[in-house]
Amino acid sequence: MSDPSRRSFLKHTAAASVGAAAWAWNGGINAAGANERLTVGVIGCGGRGAGLVDAFAAIADVAYVCDPDESRRGRAREKVGAKHAVTDLRSVLDDQSVDAVVVATPDHWHAPAAILACEAGKHVYVEKPQSHNLRESRLLLDAARRNQVVVQHGTQSRSNPLIAGAVQMLREGVIGDVLVAKAWNIQHRGSIGHEQPSEPPAGVDYDAWVGPAEFVPFQKNRFHYHWHWWYNFGTGDIGNDGTHEIDYARWGLGVEGLPATATGRGGKYFFADDQEFPDTATCTFEWPGDGRVVELVESALVEVPTVIGGLRPVILLPASA
Repeated sequence: MSDPSRRSFLKHTAAASVGAAAWAWNGGINAAGANERLTVGVIGCGGRGAGLVDAFAAIADVAYVCDPDESRRGRAREKVGAKHAVTDLRSVLDDQSVDAVVVATPDHWHAPAAILACEAGKHVYVEKPQSHNLRESRLLLDAARRNQVVVQHGTQSRSNPLIAGAVQMLREGVIGDVLVAKAWNIQHRGSIGHEQPSEPPAGVDYDAWVGPAEFVPFQKNRFHYHWHWWYNFGTGDIGNDGTHEIDYARWGLGVEGLPATATGRGGKYFFADDQEFPDTATCTFEWPGDGRVVELVESALVEVPTVIGGLRPVILLPASA
């Protein structure tokens, strides 16, 4: 794919995910024609995937829908008229006519699917969180660079004009030096109850669904959506919705990379069910005061050095599932 196509992919995924106007363009990617259409495969057709199928169909040709659940991929195919509805993502990646893929699987498949797509020369839009763990993120970054493809991580918050505008105001000193950022995620989710292993539903390729994770027998309350609350497949609400709050708290604070220290405490204080992650947690991340901040300049992100008096900015992130 040409450089114009790569920029077009970034622009179109912005429109598909949040309809945003503020974007940071990768250096060296040229402007593209407005009428250009890409051929896309959507991997994962439930939850976020179901919405993304519609969004991408508005600005691209969705040739493939892929999901190990026959009913989900069937509904997605019917919605957008995809030519192919497949179980195995390798069918999408082996097709040279596919320019880009959308990865909207459970968390444990995000990075493996995205890395395989990079190795196949496809550009990638991968839903948050981009990986199940830090090592996978680094492997994905390496794969994108090695194969010279564009990978967009779907947090959406940085494409939101309201949030981008607020960060710009912080950079302009509207409240002075920013030393602390606090973010809350407070919501009352339902209990997932108690279940026992059973046979997978008809039409589900459960082996493909588990994929790279450690195999465990099918269990109803760790399958569709409920997988979020199991170590094997999800990242809890810190990785689910906390991805957004943590990201724009870091952005507002003006820090990058890993914190110097991190602490967390919490537990299951509300739900008496099978979920493995805490339903309540309070976390603190600290960065040294000699970090580098990011400044928005003409819709581009430019790094500028700053020193905050040797203090240690702190992010306090109470989060409740």
